[in-house]
Amino acid sequence: MVRKTKEEAEKTREELIAAARTVFHECGVSRSTLEKVAKAAGVTRGAVYWHFKDKAELFFAMREDVFSPMIERTDAFLFSEAYENPLDAIEASLKEFFRVLEDCPVVREVFEIMILRCEYVDEFTSVQEEVGRPAQEFLRKIESVYQRAADKGMLREGLDPLAMARDTWAFTSGILHLMLGCQINRGLDQQVPEMISTHMALRRR
Repeated sequence: MVRKTKEEAEKTREELIAAARTVFHECGVSRSTLEKVAKAAGVTRGAVYWHFKDKAELFFAMREDVFSPMIERTDAFLFSEAYENPLDAIEASLKEFFRVLEDCPVVREVFEIMILRCEYVDEFTSVQEEVGRPAQEFLRKIESVYQRAADKGMLREGLDPLAMARDTWAFTSGILHLMLGCQINRGLDQQVPEMISTHMALRRR
């Protein structure tokens, strides 16, 4: 009985996260309410508060539901020992990120919410630093791999690992914003792998 209750609670939580994703995407985060999420999930507002103390906590749960497995997948490439050249690992990791973004509608939807439909106002003014944490972690990881490439003599002479990490961060962010928010990006999705290869080739010794 207890096990069934826990399973039901987890199922309700998953349904609330899915409903929040739909509502946030359709209405924008600032215009979404927990009442709207409850209605979309077919539960009471009290059920929402049982699982999440406020909209911000629900927002982060929605993000982590997608970000955690995504980061696990890209990190598997980034830190894989299968690549003798660390620059190959960066290239593979970036390609995997955009491949998942292209192939998985749920992942794309969450990124669209994060980038296009979230205003950092009202209760979200205090969580902006937390929202930016994954990007900061991405920068730190990429820098460490560029440093390994430099230590192995595989990064082009004269290039600074931190500067290259920031450049790759900006490059990746730029492609992401173009893919999700630009109306003139016809064919960009298909060009991304080649763009990544060219980006990394400029850094190779």
